[in-house]
Order: sequence, then structure tokens, then C-alpha cells
Amino acid sequence: MAIVLDHTIVPAHDNEASAGFFARIFGLPFEGSVSHFAPVRVNETLVLDFDTRATFDRHHYAFKVSGPEFDAIFQRVKDEDLRYGSGPRSPDDMAINHRRGGRGFYFKDPNGHLLEVLTG
Repeated sequence: MAIVLDHTIVPAHDNEASAGFFARIFGLPFEGSVSHFAPVRVNETLVLDFDTRATFDRHHYAFKVSGPEFDAIFQRVKDEDLRYGSGPRSPDDMAINHRRGGRGFYFKDPNGHLLEVLTG
């Protein structure tokens, strides 16, 4: 059997608000909290469990998507007037990158986590 990442905990100031933000931007359903987690199913094998914490380190989460998914996510980022950028050290230069023949961009969620969306 291949090793598959099943779930990971994403620390947040407000688990439900953070899960709702992530789900809205990525076009995924969010059905509310389960116990103290606010889970968002990313795909058949991965769930992000948002967990409220007072303090935490910021993390980087990268998501490879298809071209149409990229376009939809990028449009939702722009519709919400979020700052985005072409690299991890330039997450607000309002540009996308074209590495390895694909497209990519970075933006921060309300908790300061750096989210990356890339194609191909």
C-alpha cells in the first residue's frame, strides 16, 4: 500500500472561521465542527482539521490543482481582494509565476499561513 497523508491539523485563531475561509477560497464544502476540529475534506484522501489555538507557528501549505481549478481559485482570491504573489518571499507582489511550464501563486490566510496554489 502506498503511504497517503490522511489528515493534518491546521492551527487557527478561530477554527470555524478559518475552515470556512479555506473552503470558500478553494471551492470546497465545510459542514461545521466535529468535536473541537473544523474539518475540510480537500480530496478523497486528505482532510485539513482546523483547530483553535491561542498561539502557533505559521505554516506553508501547497496545493497542486488543474488549470480550471487554478483559474477558479485565483478568481475567488481576487474577488475577496486578497493580496497574492509570485513567490514565498514575495507573497504580495500581485503577480503569478510560471515555473516549470505551469502557473502558481501564494497568499496568506487570516492566520498568516502561507498558501500556495500551483499547476502542472
